[in-house]
Amino acid sequence: MASHASNLWVLLGLGIAGILLAAKKLKKTIREDFGAFIDKLLLLPPPQPAPPKAPHPITGLSFAISDVFDVTGYVTGFGHPDWVRTHEAASSTCPVVSTLVEGGATCVGKTVVDELAFSISGENKHYESPTNPAAHDRIPGGACSGAAVAVATNAVDFALGIDTVGGVRVPAGYCGVLGFKSSHGAISNTGIIPVSSSLDSVGWFARDPNTLRRVGHVLLQLPFATQRNPRQIIVADDYFQLLKIPVDRITQVVIKSAEKLFGKQSLKHQSLENYFESKVPSLKEFTRTKAIANTKVPTSRLLANVMQLLQRHEFLQNHGDWINTVKPAIDPVISSQVCDNAELTNEEIENLNTIRNQTRVAINSLLKDDGVLVIPTMPTLPPKLGSKEIISEDYQNRASSLLSIASISGCCQVTVPLGHHEKCPVSVSFIARHGGDRFLLDTVQTMYASLQENSSVIADPKSSKKTISLEESAEIAKEKGNQAFKEKQWQKAIGLYSEAIKLSENNATYYSNRAAAYLEIGSFLLAEEDCTKAITLDKKNVKAYLRRGTAREMLGEYKEAMDDFRHALVLEPNNKRASLSAERLRKVFQYTLRESSPKMESKYYRFNGVLAFTKIGFPKLTFFLNNGYRNSRSSSNQCEVRIRIKRGVNLAVRDINSSDPYVVVKMGKQKLKTRVINKDVNPEWNEDLTLSVTDPTLTVLLTVYDHDMFSKDDKMGDAEFEIKPYIEALKMHLDGLPSGTIVTTVQPCRRNCLAEESKVTWVDGKLVQDLVLRLRHVECGEVEAQLQWIDLPGSKGL
Repeated sequence: MASHASNLWVLLGLGIAGILLAAKKLKKTIREDFGAFIDKLLLLPPPQPAPPKAPHPITGLSFAISDVFDVTGYVTGFGHPDWVRTHEAASSTCPVVSTLVEGGATCVGKTVVDELAFSISGENKHYESPTNPAAHDRIPGGACSGAAVAVATNAVDFALGIDTVGGVRVPAGYCGVLGFKSSHGAISNTGIIPVSSSLDSVGWFARDPNTLRRVGHVLLQLPFATQRNPRQIIVADDYFQLLKIPVDRITQVVIKSAEKLFGKQSLKHQSLENYFESKVPSLKEFTRTKAIANTKVPTSRLLANVMQLLQRHEFLQNHGDWINTVKPAIDPVISSQVCDNAELTNEEIENLNTIRNQTRVAINSLLKDDGVLVIPTMPTLPPKLGSKEIISEDYQNRASSLLSIASISGCCQVTVPLGHHEKCPVSVSFIARHGGDRFLLDTVQTMYASLQENSSVIADPKSSKKTISLEESAEIAKEKGNQAFKEKQWQKAIGLYSEAIKLSENNATYYSNRAAAYLEIGSFLLAEEDCTKAITLDKKNVKAYLRRGTAREMLGEYKEAMDDFRHALVLEPNNKRASLSAERLRKVFQYTLRESSPKMESKYYRFNGVLAFTKIGFPKLTFFLNNGYRNSRSSSNQCEVRIRIKRGVNLAVRDINSSDPYVVVKMGKQKLKTRVINKDVNPEWNEDLTLSVTDPTLTVLLTVYDHDMFSKDDKMGDAEFEIKPYIEALKMHLDGLPSGTIVTTVQPCRRNCLAEESKVTWVDGKLVQDLVLRLRHVECGEVEAQLQWIDLPGSKGL
């Protein structure tokens, strides 16, 4: 009995000792800095300028840099001891780091990166991998794992990284911090060890959107500008199917925030699979060369393959000689990806680059300058340390598919944390067009608080029970549309009714209500189309017959309009509106028959002094005839057109990292120019230039230049446009239209420089034409402008 008791005490003692050893080991694993830093250093900012000059923009902030950025006197390690052993200390500091220090921030150290900054796991066998502070038993994500950990643990205010195939986005998502990947080429890569030159982009981490934005403004050298909100939040539904956590836990947060901040009309759902298939035709050639033409491979997977091939090919171009000479010990997984792949032919490389360019054009076309694409950052929660999930084909395929959009297109992307799921961080990503970095930073600043407020949905396992049905959502959208209609916000009402239709497409009321809004802005064809759809769904919808009758009357289709009003009377014999409308049309019908002569074979007919087109032998009364006609003009012929040069978008870089653009406008012998905006490839001029018009057939030439102090100004492209369509609209002499009525449109074609449809619109009693011009003879760039007519006192006008 005594022996048994002594054995029990021995076992108990061993158990306690084991617990103490495990605790000691865990304490040793989670070091003071969580293993984030590989070198401590101190780069101090210059003294503050004397008043009244403003202090440095990021004064008081501390930061760390991933071990791929050069600092004078330090060997840049690149995540491998053999690289350190075979390279000398840097002779100069990376310009990006210098810019931040000169901006007032203090650099305190270098952080760990994955081996040769190649993978996205955050594990490095040569150094102790940083510990994920948000989930200690999970990977931190890479390649810039140490930088993300340093920010997440409050060791620094922000940190720099390099993003090739997710090097900033992945660790930001897995460690629960903000991570921004800049547009490819927007920030210089000088003094940074390259991984893949066509994919590498400078990125940075921060805990709050204000710091993220301040740092971005310094790095991107952005001048002060008014903050802009997105007009479209595009949710990539098919990419959310790659998630292995409940989709609603992320999408609900984004949708609720977008609705609250920008209205439901801002939301749009998009299938990127179909979009890329039509907009990136070179992917078909890629499938042919890879002998998978007869196999249906998702475009997301094809783009991922393109990204991986470019990364491996360019990595070997940059470092193949070093690998062959030094023969470093490389992780087998990385070695199999880099060294065991066949070389690409010149034709294959050219096709990969073509796909890259077409993808950028496709994303820019989808988002324009005011859209945001919403996708998951990563498909799963952070995998457990040492697990096989990290190297599994399924994980790699899903992750690469999500990361490839911004990497291949070169567009900017931001990772935004959205709380936790199963005690692990989850996040969402926003993508803006290439060059839309400022806009994306503004969007995060605007949405962040609302996203965090709604992120409790993710942590609450009961949230899925709170999800309302599509029909209930549609009714909510309809009620919001009704309220907007009452407030005479016609466009907003149309957007909300459209959202209701998208959620429940077989409800006749939604189409009929949208038709009422279309009538208010003078879009009679669209109103007629919606009413016809409503009647198809509900043969007894009296309002749809009344509204279609009104639309057809405005379109001059009197017989069809009369039939609609009479049908409404059949359904509701006491409907006063239907009765009055039918009687009015009957009188018009009789009048036109009485006034018509036997010679009325002509296609034109004069009604109240106005020549109007006739479709069936009766005058086609247009909307402006019913609202008055101005035919009194004076005798002079002095008129002017005011051209508002609004902004430039993604203009070409003509200096080291940016340009100093201004615009010159010429028409005939007249020549005017805007002011110069320094260091901005997305400038906002909002400047009015006024030209005298003596010959409306003359074209207007718009040229963008880069201002240089000591040499001839560089040309940054030009565009031509005609004012003739605008003049033709003016000749209608419209009056009394509802503000927002679209009078006519001009479609983009080879004969003009329009980047998108141009609309001539009646706004507050005036006709204006909005233009988005694609610049010619240059690699990229658009200019937004607006035309407005000015009648001088005593002028004859048109």
